[in-house]
Amino acid sequence: MPRHFLTGTELDSAELGALIERALELKAAPRSSQALNERCVGLVFEKPSTRTRVSFEVGVVELGGHPLILRPDELQLSRGEPLRDTVLVLSRHLDAVGVRTGPQAVLEELAQAGSIPVFNMLTARHHPCQALADLLTLRETFGTLTGLRVAYVGDGNNVARSLALIGSRAGLEVVVASPEGYELEPGSGATLVRDPAEAVRGAHAVYTDVWVSMGDEQTADARRAAFAAYRVDDALLDLALPEAIALHDLPAHAGEEITAEVLYGPRQRIWDQAENRRHAQKALLEWLLP
Repeated sequence: MPRHFLTGTELDSAELGALIERALELKAAPRSSQALNERCVGLVFEKPSTRTRVSFEVGVVELGGHPLILRPDELQLSRGEPLRDTVLVLSRHLDAVGVRTGPQAVLEELAQAGSIPVFNMLTARHHPCQALADLLTLRETFGTLTGLRVAYVGDGNNVARSLALIGSRAGLEVVVASPEGYELEPGSGATLVRDPAEAVRGAHAVYTDVWVSMGDEQTADARRAAFAAYRVDDALLDLALPEAIALHDLPAHAGEEITAEVLYGPRQRIWDQAENRRHAQKALLEWLLP
């Protein structure tokens, strides 16, 4: 049976810890592994992408493999070919396939129908590859993951959900502060609060995401009003530990969910976090295709 990475919970705590340590090794020596030598990895993008596409495409090349970018409008999917049929064909040609799409059900169907590893490059429900990069950034900043408090301030979305699910397995204490109507569901592995200040007190990292994600444009004004008190600025960071860092999965809107002073200032590790997508995902690909 192929391994899949659909929500991130496919990795147990030991595997997750080993993957992050391997990512550190791969960051120190980016071209040291040829784990994907003579292997082809399909990357299906139904959603726009900057960091995901670049980090996966470059990462596959650094591992010695060939990345194949696939867009729906270039496939027979755009002309009504069933997803199951497409997956059956891809399974005959590729060694693994990643998908950036909307519904989580699309990813689940791919995994069930195909015979190769399927990995989640983003769905509306989960963003587990981002969480791996988050863990790597925290690990290299603080030297450990166990016992770190991470405060996520803002929308209880796919980024928050994956951080909570995967972070709790890695030993993080994840606290999510969201306004009414935008909360993460209970049972996600996070402590849920309303007040951003409560979440941030004693935190090692303060994390945020955009207030208006892809697909939320029609409710943009209502969202901006609801999240107005959830901006990550220097005053909010001052409530965290003195060594606390700011995180953001990007793209960012300076002046909305985060101030420019924090986004580009000395208290953040956001740009390291963006780079770490590549290194964490390379470790993931080694795990998927041993």
